[in-house]
Amino acid sequence: MTSIESRKQDHIDIVLQKDVRAKGVTTGFERFFFEHVALPECHLDEVDLRVRMWGRELRAPFLISSMTGGTSEAARINLHLAEAAQALGIAMGVGSQRAALEDDALAATYRVRHVAPDILLLANFGAVQLNEGYGVDEARRAVEMIEADALILHLNPLQEAVQPGGDRDWRGLYAKIETLARQLDVPIVVKEVGNGISARVAMRLVECGVAAIDVAGAGGTSWSEVEAYRQQDPLRRHIAHTFAGWGIPTALALMEVRAAVPPEVLVFASGGIRSGVDAAKAIRLGATLVGSAAPLLQPATDHTQAVFDTFQAYIEELRIAAFCVGATSLDDLRRAPLRRTDTWEYVAV
Repeated sequence: MTSIESRKQDHIDIVLQKDVRAKGVTTGFERFFFEHVALPECHLDEVDLRVRMWGRELRAPFLISSMTGGTSEAARINLHLAEAAQALGIAMGVGSQRAALEDDALAATYRVRHVAPDILLLANFGAVQLNEGYGVDEARRAVEMIEADALILHLNPLQEAVQPGGDRDWRGLYAKIETLARQLDVPIVVKEVGNGISARVAMRLVECGVAAIDVAGAGGTSWSEVEAYRQQDPLRRHIAHTFAGWGIPTALALMEVRAAVPPEVLVFASGGIRSGVDAAKAIRLGATLVGSAAPLLQPATDHTQAVFDTFQAYIEELRIAAFCVGATSLDDLRRAPLRRTDTWEYVAV
């Protein structure tokens, strides 16, 4: 097993076995509540959650966020995730394809198109790899490898900073992302991995030509916590644990990024999404898609039905939340009265 494969397996095992939730920070969604409509004047069965983007129609605005690949267990997990995504009509992103870009024998662990021909599928590798020689050729290989509709470039500076042998040179990446965005013939999504993207960073990324921002805020899985459990050096382990509460809460990142970037730039919300009610709040605050990852990992190690059941619950919760604010579409939901728990003031549409 290569060092990359070993690290991928470590990540799966740690997320499944350890408490790697963020500590001392929440997503912020608990700070908002919808104004309940006791007489909604609509039919629950007619609530339409469909969204169309990049040539694909999704039956619900959900994304199975990037998790894994590069190992035999990851291959099984990805197939279960993709089969569930196909059955539910939702989107999916694969884990970082760096392992397969460096060892073609691992490419099969990411390939899911044969079980999910209709889903919106996103390829993925770390933006910092653009400083390690990656460019448009590697991006095209990643997209073609899995027949993807778009490419995710993930940002994980904190994880790299506390990871044994992590990438330390993050200079010059805006220019390289801009070059890639001009040359690649599919949309580019830039996402964090759980510490959030600020409005300032988002605006610069939009200037580089990215099509979507996944804020991936704090309040869910902490990758500094994951890396802490991989550290053999007690000092480095302590340092990694120190950052368990680091980052921009998902709801705050979402609100500020949505307000800062042009309407044509899509904003996704992930990071601590644990229910369809969270998803409803995220959509109301400006998200086009809502992503979830860690809650699906254990079900995905079992079978497709377990993943299906988990996300089916999210979809039904979102449908009921929309119904209970009198919304029959996602556009209606985006205009629904939402209030703050601390001041009871309304959030502007």
